[in-house]
Amino acid sequence: MRTGSDYLASLKDSRRIYVDGAPVGDVAHHPAFAPIANTIGALFDLAADPAANMTRIDPNTGTLVNRLFTTPRTREDLTAFRIAATTWARQTHGWVGRSPDHVGAFFAAFAAHPEAFNGGDRDFAANVLAYQKRIMERDLYLSYAIIPPQFSRATTAHAWNGELIQVGVAEERADGIVVRGAQMLATGGAVADEIFVSCIKPLSAEDRDFALSFAVPVGTRGLKLYCRRPYAPSATSAYDYPLTTRFDETDALLVFDDVFIPWERMFVYRDVTGLQRQFFQTGAHVLGNWQAQIRLAVKLQFLAGLARKVAEVNGVGEFPGVVEKLGELASVASLVESAVLAAEYTAAPDEQGLWRPGARALYGAMGLQAEFYPRVLAILRDLVGGGVLQVPSSVADMITPESRADIDRYIHSPNAPAEARVKLFKLVWDAVGSEFAGRHHQYEMFYAGAPFVAKGYAYRNYAFDGPLADVEAFLSSYGVETTSA
Repeated sequence: MRTGSDYLASLKDSRRIYVDGAPVGDVAHHPAFAPIANTIGALFDLAADPAANMTRIDPNTGTLVNRLFTTPRTREDLTAFRIAATTWARQTHGWVGRSPDHVGAFFAAFAAHPEAFNGGDRDFAANVLAYQKRIMERDLYLSYAIIPPQFSRATTAHAWNGELIQVGVAEERADGIVVRGAQMLATGGAVADEIFVSCIKPLSAEDRDFALSFAVPVGTRGLKLYCRRPYAPSATSAYDYPLTTRFDETDALLVFDDVFIPWERMFVYRDVTGLQRQFFQTGAHVLGNWQAQIRLAVKLQFLAGLARKVAEVNGVGEFPGVVEKLGELASVASLVESAVLAAEYTAAPDEQGLWRPGARALYGAMGLQAEFYPRVLAILRDLVGGGVLQVPSSVADMITPESRADIDRYIHSPNAPAEARVKLFKLVWDAVGSEFAGRHHQYEMFYAGAPFVAKGYAYRNYAFDGPLADVEAFLSSYGVETTSA
């Protein structure tokens, strides 16, 4: 188990992170990345604290490891996973969407099914087992980039002008391969230890050169990360932007400029069907997205609490219309939390002993995520009204005597002095109206892919055969001849 300081020290390597046209020299201390790096460091400190109960003994090595990086082999393991994932999510109130337990969960499931990586022309089963052991032993933070660049959404990579735009094989060697091209969307990649690179988008048989899965250290020579504009540097203070200044994960485009990947870091190679096998036959998609819904449940609870606090400060908490809106928020938050628990309740071991959360409950919640998250924000906006637009421009107005006197007189509530009211409404703005909030709005809507993709998961995992059989049985129980005039 490493500490936060161990993690921050590990970021001082040769990684090439670009912001505003220039490489970042020291990620851990750069204003764009230091806030989220410190937040991740705090997660590692929390996990290493025995009081958090986030560790377990690895039965294969006898060493102490983070239980979120291990394969759940019993129902008790799965429950402990949920509790540990909730502990980390509460540390960030659900605002860090790609905390280390997300991709860690994918590899925990991969390792339960090494046979899924014995396909194509090579057997990479041993690589998967060795790499998951590496994650546990080194307590690694992995991001992933599993979406092709949006060069064309009408065709796949083989048809893109004959160029390696999506990351693909440029050269095969005896000791590995050279890859070239790009991949998105590495959330948190700038402050991760390594990045898992693959493709979850279905490819065609002609896309073999792009059907790859591998892990690469962020500091690997030839790898460059181009980040979207970070929001933390422009935040005036933690008082003005309490979420932005802590939880801004910088999403990045990965560019591979002839990067060498040794064979031992490969998991899928020129195997189109192997890409889908790794995500769906291993249980990785279910376990990884269960972690995501655990995190989302915590975030929705936070937003519901924020709305209740606003109603309290405004003195309208008992108004029927407000109670209705708070009740709707409570319903959404409860449904996601219930889906998390239902997925655990309906979990079962697969043929390799991995305890998989119930897919029906999990994907049922995911299928509506793109609709209910915007609705939650709309309710919160409705409750605060113009209150978020009348707050002082920055914390400077709160410490300047002349302006503070006016603020204390005119921007207070019977239930809250000015400083507390302004603090609350700035937090609300950072949740619903800032650039950070806008990014999260988009992020949650497309967390599981486009809405039709998420609903497709719900459709395929609902098990319509039973309900359909019930309808057909009922229809067959009567007819024209049994109907009296």
